[in-house]
Amino acid sequence: MLTTAPCSRAGWAEAAAPEPFAVVGDLAPSGLHFLAVPGVRTLLTPGMLAVGEALADACAQRRFLCVLGDAGVGKTFAVRTAARCLGAAVLLDLRAQSAPVDLRAGLHGALELTGAPPADPGAADTLIRRALAATPRIVVDDADRMSGSCLEYLRFLHDGTPGGLCVVLIAGQRGERHLRAQRMLATRTAAWLHLCALTRDQVPLAVPALHPLWQTVAPGRLQALDARFASGSLRRWVLLTHHTQRALAATSAAAPDARLLQTVVDRIDSPGRRP
Repeated sequence: MLTTAPCSRAGWAEAAAPEPFAVVGDLAPSGLHFLAVPGVRTLLTPGMLAVGEALADACAQRRFLCVLGDAGVGKTFAVRTAARCLGAAVLLDLRAQSAPVDLRAGLHGALELTGAPPADPGAADTLIRRALAATPRIVVDDADRMSGSCLEYLRFLHDGTPGGLCVVLIAGQRGERHLRAQRMLATRTAAWLHLCALTRDQVPLAVPALHPLWQTVAPGRLQALDARFASGSLRRWVLLTHHTQRALAATSAAAPDARLLQTVVDRIDSPGRRP
């Protein structure tokens, strides 16, 4: 979960020209890139651009925003980066099937409230709602794993905050049914945003921009690697970059050739090792 400071409608325009696959520096929070691979850069993918615009709208309206997509397409990365662009962010990890008491305790810490969380729910809610009135932004990752009572608690906070509350729910594609079943979201959600994997035509544009290592690899080979291993997932491209860097260091090669890339993919492309 993230609690963010007041946001600006300018969004990505303050960081870079809003062009697909433009490279932007110092935009993502430190350590957010998968595996923290050296040299990986932040790209304004179509998904990032869509999230930036949708989050700015949800913040302005103080309504819910649901961001959905398969694993590895960059949902959490895009939302957290957009939140940082629009204001400060604090991450809170919640366990699966959390109860409202867990949400209260987590929010108490994320909002940096004084002392231990009150044992009395009413007292805890008073402190949380007072703080949210000043910083009315909440982002919840893996929202499809949350219990109905926790989602109802978020509704309670939304309805009890003067002017409303921006709540961003991030979930896997299969979690959409769970969120759609929450009837309160029907009238409180600004948008249901679906992020997609890179297409075949986007791969030669995105991957060399993601990391300089791929700038010497032919577009057709990048597409073949994507078809064999990455399936348009930026997370899997970062994983492949990590292992290719290690292979280059071990062989003292200057750039990846077809044989080295085949060896790397053969070594890591097994169902048990997929992230």
